[in-house]
This record gives sequence, C-alpha cells and structure tokens, in this order.
Amino acid sequence: MRLSRGLAALILILFFQTTLVASYLYKDDVVHNPDFTTQVEKLGLELYQKTGISLRLVMLRQLPEGKSIVEYEKELIAEMKEPTILLTFAELDSKVDILANDTSLYEYFDKKQVLSPVASSLQAFIMALFYSDSFASFKEIASSSGGTILPLLAQKAKDNQQIGKYSGSMYNGYVDIAEQIADTKGVVLENAAGNANKYSIFIVKLLFYGMIIYGIFLYIKRKLYLRRQKNESK
Repeated sequence: MRLSRGLAALILILFFQTTLVASYLYKDDVVHNPDFTTQVEKLGLELYQKTGISLRLVMLRQLPEGKSIVEYEKELIAEMKEPTILLTFAELDSKVDILANDTSLYEYFDKKQVLSPVASSLQAFIMALFYSDSFASFKEIASSSGGTILPLLAQKAKDNQQIGKYSGSMYNGYVDIAEQIADTKGVVLENAAGNANKYSIFIVKLLFYGMIIYGIFLYIKRKLYLRRQKNESK
C-alpha cells in the first residue's frame, strides 16, 4: 500500500514537473537546448504573472501531413482556456505564424511588424521601389518593416549553426511580442532581453546597407570604366 502511494506521488510530481517545463516552450522538436528552454520559460512565466497573457512557443520539425500551419495552431489553441498567443515555427516547411485565441489580443502587439520579412524602413522602401507594380503595392511593401524573425531566418548559416539560427531568431520574435505586450499593459519585464535582442537585427541591417553601398560602388565603377573605354576608342 505504501509502495502504491509512493509510486502515485512520484507520478504526480513528474506530471506537474513536465507540465511546468512544457508551459511556455509548449513544443520543441528542433532545438533541444536546456538554456533555450529556461530562457523562454522564465520570460513566459513573468509575462503571464504580470499581464495574464500566455505566450507560447511551438518549434516543429514538420507540420502534420495535409495541414497548414494555421490549421495546426487552431487545433493546439483550442485546448487552451486562458488568453493565449501561439508563436509557431515549422522547420522543414519554412513556416512561421502567430495566432491568438481571442482577437482582442492582437491589440497588444503588431503581428505584421513581427512577421515582416524586412528589418528596417529603409530596406522596405528600397524593396518597394524594385518590386511594387502599383502605388498601392508600393505603400504596402514600404510600410512593412521591423521584422524580428524572418530577416534572421533568411541569413545563411553553416550546417552546425542552423539550430543556433533557429533558436536565436524565434527567441528574438518571442521577446519582441512579450515586450510589446508588456509596454501596452504598462509593465516591465525583468527577464526580457531589452536592447540585447536588437543587436542581431542591427547586424542584419548593417549587412543589408553594406550590400547596397557595395552595389552602388560597383555600378559607378562600371559606368566610369565604360566611359573611359568609350573615350579611349575615339
């Protein structure tokens, strides 16, 4: 009888430990890094305690066959009763999405900004110049910037650095959402990365601007070369 009670108590403890560990890093088939888990859990718990909003991160290797990322998110979030926001990443499908179980939660953060493929307003403006086919599309592209996930995911990485890229970019987005919610609610998150999480975005911007300047330099150099060749042939 004592053994049965002891076994039952052990199972109960393990169950609650598993529940706590899996609370905010809700699913992780990709990173499997204890430090990453700890950081997400600490920030997620603090955000929930101070705002009542549960921000959960889902890291999938691949979406179930035949399901879109939104369909998968809707299945998960249907089980969650408290105000919940899901940030979901599917590695092999190259998909990222954010879904809330109450439309009012979108008032606390800018989903379009977080999921923007460009990091800066200047980058968005330049892309709008090249890719827009109407004034409406120009305004749409030019106004979409400040992305904290996709610009980092788009960066090339060696095979042994892929996991670090995934964890860094998704944590960056997770912090961005958490900080926006906290700012809207008027609270301060002690476990948020603050300016530190913006360093990686600054590097992306720096690389982008560097490529633009280098491209302009090559263009001018080519023009001067052709002009010199033309003058010498006269």
